[in-house]
Order: sequence, then C-alpha cells, then structure tokens
Amino acid sequence: MIITIKYFGLIAEVTSQEEETIDFSGNTIADIINFLNSKYPDLKNKDFQVAQNQELISEKTKITGQEIALLPPFSGG
Repeated sequence: MIITIKYFGLIAEVTSQEEETIDFSGNTIADIINFLNSKYPDLKNKDFQVAQNQELISEKTKITGQEIALLPPFSGG
C-alpha cells in the first residue's frame, strides 16, 4: 500500500524532509516505526506521537489510512 508520511518539528529535522511517500507492506504502526527507525537511526532517540488520518493512535493500531504523521511532543501554555 502507498502511504504518505508527514514529519513535523524535530522529526522533520532528523529525516531532513517534511513528507515522503513509500510503498509499505506492514500491518501495524509498530511495523512502520521499525521501518523508519532503520531508515533514520537518529529517530530512535526522539519522542513522538503518531497520527493516522489526523487521529492520534498507538503502535498496536492497524494501518488503515494513506496518511501517517509523526508529531514531536507538544508544549502548551
């Protein structure tokens, strides 16, 4: 399946891009995180949340959408 991955903030700095499209055959978000960790080793040292089709999800979630976003920790005030 073709998936668009969007990177924000510090995550975009680690990957040196804001977006990429990949052909991915895994089933869960954990699978895609493992793939990205092997492609971008510095990503392992970063905290981030994952959203699928603009909804925050866990690593156990099945991949159902074509858009995945890696979001750095939010700070608020």
